[in-house]
Amino acid sequence: MADDGALPPSRSHDPQYNQKRSDPFQFGSRFLENGDDPFEFNAWDHVETDDAYKEYSEQQYEMQRQSPVSDFDKHRFNSDPAKWWNLFYKNNTANFFKNRKWLQQEFPILGKVTQEDAGPITLLEIGAGAGNTAFPILAQNKNPKLKIHACDFSKKAVEVMRSHEGYDTEHMQADVWDIASDELPPGLEEGSVDVALLIFIFSALSPLQWKKAVENVHRVLKPGGEVCFRDYGRGDLAQVRFRKGRYLEDNFYIRGDGTRVYFFEKDELAAIWKGEKIGASATPASGEAASEPLAEPLFDVEDLGVDRRMLVNRARRLKMYRCWMQGKFRKREIQ
Repeated sequence: MADDGALPPSRSHDPQYNQKRSDPFQFGSRFLENGDDPFEFNAWDHVETDDAYKEYSEQQYEMQRQSPVSDFDKHRFNSDPAKWWNLFYKNNTANFFKNRKWLQQEFPILGKVTQEDAGPITLLEIGAGAGNTAFPILAQNKNPKLKIHACDFSKKAVEVMRSHEGYDTEHMQADVWDIASDELPPGLEEGSVDVALLIFIFSALSPLQWKKAVENVHRVLKPGGEVCFRDYGRGDLAQVRFRKGRYLEDNFYIRGDGTRVYFFEKDELAAIWKGEKIGASATPASGEAASEPLAEPLFDVEDLGVDRRMLVNRARRLKMYRCWMQGKFRKREIQ
């Protein structure tokens, strides 16, 4: 609290600070405290779920476990994940996600690399989709020596990026790349990337692909290179709402459009990037084999937080809990 007694915006209860947007925005900007009316604002940060929601969640998880995806559908969805992402982008050409303008607030490094005097910078976005992250960064870029490599699993997504009016081949290159493959992204060599972005992409991988994905990110980053990470957290409303016939493995599901999604715990995620956890309990998909933990830690977890948000429908007096993981990982040099 300021010396003059003025409250910070997040505590002022001023209507102008009433967030009406549902995307992750300004991590940690509003706190719900004792005595606050939860229905005064549309969104609150760092709100622990109440007992009613926890009970409902456990009931939902039990229902999901009792009605898993059939073995036939497991094979159908796991054998060719790219097919389902191609269909997704084909069917949603005119209805893609909103541009992620909040990223530079959450990851200040993205603002630094776009400054005019930042010098030669190579930024790799993994799981770039339709370019909802890459194009806003490009639009604000003042660095003549910035190069964005935007890669996605889906050929259709890459086609969409390449046909975008803002696609500038001098500063951006869009390519098809599978983060869990044996190859590096087109046009990139080992140790050539300054910053890697993984925004809601790691959750689309099978747990048995985590080790290879982490190794590939390490390979392509420069020594001391940084990973900016955001993805779904355990207990998110999207997980709780899954109906029968969507459960693949613990915390791993098939959406109605055929794409896969995993929901992470904080400690689990830290262990994955340190190389301590590889998802060996999951059922291998076609072409995937169980793997061993990494021999040496590849990344230091510099920052990893749980972004819990309670969204409120004030008209219906409903509380909806969202949960995201947000972190920064730094490439560790193996001695």
